[in-house]
Amino acid sequence: MLSIDNVSYRIGGKQILAGITTTFAPGLLHVIVGPNGSGKSTFLQIFSGELKPEEGKVYYDDLPIAHADKTTLARRRAVMSQLPELHFPLSVNDIVMMGRYPHFNFQPSKKDSAICRQAMERVEITALSGRDYLTLSGGEKQRVQFARALAQIWEPPSSPAESRYLFLDEPVSSLDIHYQHQFLQIARSLVRDNIVLVAVLHDINLAMLYADRILFMKEGRVAAEGPSPAIVTPSLIREVFNIPVQLLENPQGAAPVIVYDGSTR
Repeated sequence: MLSIDNVSYRIGGKQILAGITTTFAPGLLHVIVGPNGSGKSTFLQIFSGELKPEEGKVYYDDLPIAHADKTTLARRRAVMSQLPELHFPLSVNDIVMMGRYPHFNFQPSKKDSAICRQAMERVEITALSGRDYLTLSGGEKQRVQFARALAQIWEPPSSPAESRYLFLDEPVSSLDIHYQHQFLQIARSLVRDNIVLVAVLHDINLAMLYADRILFMKEGRVAAEGPSPAIVTPSLIREVFNIPVQLLENPQGAAPVIVYDGSTR
């Protein structure tokens, strides 16, 4: 369980997050949405431990992450940030192996190498394994980073009471429509294994289709949160994003589809 208790954060006097309290349970795909500048990525950096909140606390299974051993935490929590910059050549194998760094001291074991192969197979990038990462497209790089994150938390914790944590910041932004759906299908499959999975997405239609729970942010606060797609209404979208929309019924029986409603603007 990931618990956030009254978290606030400022930069240079500007309030970025204000008094956020919420929880993210294992076994569900949680998605955070909101307009640009609403604090989504900063919030993810706070609960992933990359930033310290100015006020409030973050707990992993009742343990404040401020008190957690960094190596132990790295073995249980992986973060896929918006596409990181890399300015020197490394193979795809090397990038994925970075996910195993918290698990060995000097040299990876055969087990580490096997886990990396399995992670690459999971996201269908085995054919890229020997390629120079810098020569890849943005979408290919994103899939490599997903494999790295999966390799990092591949093994369950020693105690069944402990969860693994996977945080994804705009993970499908560089992917074409095929790989967007493949990525989110894989993400959905992961939550069955006691993983707390939280993703920041821009596309609310994708969020409604794959999320179990959606949290809406606006101006550094939680505007609404609840089960998907039930929580999504035209009035909520207008309140959060300042745009009129309609919800159209999906003929396939899946989540409804949001469309812009210019007639009511």
